[in-house]
Amino acid sequence: MAEVLRSVGLDVGTTTTQLIVSELTIENKSSAFTVPEMTIAQRRILYKSPVHFTPLLDDAHVNGDAIRQIVTAEYEKAGITRESVDTGAMIITGETSRKENAQAVLAALSDFAGEFVVATAGPDLESILAARGAGAVDYSAKTGKTVLHMDIGGGTSNLALIEDGRITGTGCLNVGGRLLKLDEAGNITYVSPVLSGLTDLRIGQHATPEKIAQLAQRLAQALEMAAGLTEPTRLLDCLTTRETVGALPPMKAEVISFSGGVADCIKDEHPPLSFGDIGPALGSAIRRSKLCQGEYVLGQETIRATVIGAGCHSAQLSGSTVYHRNVIFPLKNLPVVTVSPSEQEQPNLPDLIRSRFAAQDTAAVLALPGFSPAEYPRIVTLAEKIAQSIPDGPVYLTLEPDMAKALGQALALRMPPGRPLLCLDRLRLEDGSYLDVGAPVGPALPVVIKTLILATH
Repeated sequence: MAEVLRSVGLDVGTTTTQLIVSELTIENKSSAFTVPEMTIAQRRILYKSPVHFTPLLDDAHVNGDAIRQIVTAEYEKAGITRESVDTGAMIITGETSRKENAQAVLAALSDFAGEFVVATAGPDLESILAARGAGAVDYSAKTGKTVLHMDIGGGTSNLALIEDGRITGTGCLNVGGRLLKLDEAGNITYVSPVLSGLTDLRIGQHATPEKIAQLAQRLAQALEMAAGLTEPTRLLDCLTTRETVGALPPMKAEVISFSGGVADCIKDEHPPLSFGDIGPALGSAIRRSKLCQGEYVLGQETIRATVIGAGCHSAQLSGSTVYHRNVIFPLKNLPVVTVSPSEQEQPNLPDLIRSRFAAQDTAAVLALPGFSPAEYPRIVTLAEKIAQSIPDGPVYLTLEPDMAKALGQALALRMPPGRPLLCLDRLRLEDGSYLDVGAPVGPALPVVIKTLILATH
């Protein structure tokens, strides 16, 4: 019998704040005589909030109380309560994630949004959610084409390279429609620090259409470079976010897909001061650029792509061959500690695990990427080493192959009976990730893999 989870997605962006409520249907796709294979068979959106402008106290402070009022009102309109929410994601994106009090807002909203809705931020996750929410991942899977998806919002552009329906690369540029704000007369009221050195426009000046068009063209050029359509220059380095590790490699693709608020300005021309920013000019510059000279598409969702990705596509399921005892669900914000395949073979593995767990100030997840034992004795040996390695508290493990139950049982024999133990499979985690785990759905468990990154600049 299918089970249903209620999911909430909340996106607090540079320009807009949005919420959706969706329903995830969980089904077992395997036959009665094989290991259960639990999948999310259907995602159905039940409610979409209006698009709210993100309330700010000033240029450096998000108005947490006002955002909370928005969420309270939207919960009432949707007919849901905190207690009725099973899963989902709440993210603070773009320039908003850089505001001085963003972390406090995250904490407040995470508590409000229910037992298992999570507070997350970070450009990699934003890129993935937007690509899924816009339909770019499905488009690539159905057509077999390599797609570069660009979610262009108010403060940043999140990029995802998709091959055969699989996201193989992500990146983020400081390119967006709200990097410069104007009043009704065209006078500048805000200039983002990321534009330093790229324009001589200043607060209080009157911005001529020519000056705005020039700035928008430079931003579009950076996107062209990221797409591998022109040779990269220092401009690309200047606009690549700090969260993007290393230089952004060219992300060449057969098709370019767009979402975000600026995407609506690519398709249709808007008056320059329609939104009090450079979004219309940026959309126009992109439409005339090399980005739109080849094959390109607008996402099935544009301005709502990220929130739909958060509400419908953030949760996944573990494998069904899991093991758990004495675990109180849900588990939230578990930091991930990985041990590489080569390190798993080292004689000093217990010391290595001990040293990495000692650096954590809370319970953590031990991820074993690449572990694929050919025979049961190797599982027993690994269980013995892990039992020696984590002396106190609960033990949480993740594997990629369907071996979690066997490893969990072997560990259970080597640990005190009352000690919490959780072993999940079909998950690939990396250092810097965090894991949320919900109560079991049939033999599997719903999980959200996330990155909690808040820039300091």
